[in-house]
Amino acid sequence: MADAGERLVVLGRISGLFGLRGELKVDSFTAPPEGICRYAPWLLKRGGVVTEHKVATGRPRGNAGVVVTLEGVADREGALALIGAEIAVRRTQLPPPEPGRHYWIDLEGLKVVTEAGVVLGEVNHLFETGANDVIVVRGDRERLLPYVPQVVKDVDLAAGVMRVDWDPEF
Repeated sequence: MADAGERLVVLGRISGLFGLRGELKVDSFTAPPEGICRYAPWLLKRGGVVTEHKVATGRPRGNAGVVVTLEGVADREGALALIGAEIAVRRTQLPPPEPGRHYWIDLEGLKVVTEAGVVLGEVNHLFETGANDVIVVRGDRERLLPYVPQVVKDVDLAAGVMRVDWDPEF
């Protein structure tokens, strides 16, 4: 079970049933999609409740989907109770990122400061677009900054600061 204050990373969601034997359709946010099956245990979050499960089997299904069976879930009724659950893992279960790269969860909460020293706020979250990822910074107002090298100049996780080249008036 997850400890209080432990950072959880959502890697997917259980989207439906597959067949009659307790198999589940999973929308995976990992690349490749079936990579989600390598993490153990899964922490399934549904309705404020977190339960721990291990993947028994998993195989690709379509572009971003996977079909899995979970240990202890042997029938359709047991699987039905898990539909809609988010699939999370502990942050400590993820491998270290490559040099110069960061997990989004590690960026959340960083203070965002311009190169001139103006504090814009904190990283609230990030999201993907077709062109690039976007940082949502909340401070005196909400700002959307492209997560590109021209804007993000430095990330110092130890100091809790992201330095950016950004006009505070924009």
